Amino acid sequence: MEIQTMVKPTTVENTAIKVQVKGLSVYYGKFRALTGIDLTVHDRKITAIIGPSGCGKSTLLRSFNRMNDLTPGCRMEGEVILEGENLLAPAVDVVDIRRRVGMVFQRPNPFPKSIYENVAYGPRLYGIRRKSDLDEIVASSLKSAALWDEVKDKLHQSGLSLSGGQQQRLCIARALAVEPEVILMDEPASALDPISTLKIEELMQDLKKDYTIVIVTHNMQQAARVSDFTAMMMIDEQRAGRLIEYDATHIIFTRPKDKRTEDYVTGRFG
Repeated sequence: MEIQTMVKPTTVENTAIKVQVKGLSVYYGKFRALTGIDLTVHDRKITAIIGPSGCGKSTLLRSFNRMNDLTPGCRMEGEVILEGENLLAPAVDVVDIRRRVGMVFQRPNPFPKSIYENVAYGPRLYGIRRKSDLDEIVASSLKSAALWDEVKDKLHQSGLSLSGGQQQRLCIARALAVEPEVILMDEPASALDPISTLKIEELMQDLKKDYTIVIVTHNMQQAARVSDFTAMMMIDEQRAGRLIEYDATHIIFTRPKDKRTEDYVTGRFG
């Protein structure tokens, strides 16, 4: 079966485009992990990337902030355009990209520092030194991450002393502290209990009022609950990841156009 490389949503709300991926291919040495990805990410919406294991979901996500650069032998072709700027261009400041495009990983990874210092780390890195400014950023970020009320009286305790769900929200606060435009989440709740997962999902709905969010998830129920748009990926005959269908989430989960998407979201394979 021929796999399309140009996939556009048939149902698009009247929202601005935040990120445009054009002809993206990613290689690890001679192995092509992604091929010909075209994807539109809408501003202040949640876009979920789904698909079976090994289809390149995390590789695609990490292309948005050049995290793939950290893998030896990785190279990327095509464009990832954020607000008119190609993030893959050689002259781009990668440090600035990672400020503008924050990332939350699968497992909570707070620094072995106090709760306060975890959140203040990024602003300090970008030159903010005045304590009153840092205090304001820390409080604001923790409030945005729905964690302030739980930690406001123990800001100088270690971030590692928090529960798993609290640690993940601390990592989200750390990402928010440098005022990103886009937040990437790679299976952000897969290591958490159901109650903590629900808090993260509720938090995502609050955050999308101000941020564009792209999430990778294996949890179909989660994708259906939290996302506005869903991108379905598969592995082609050459073992490279391809985007086979992209549309509003309710379309993907109720009347997808590709039989493989239907089989995956209904649990018949994957």
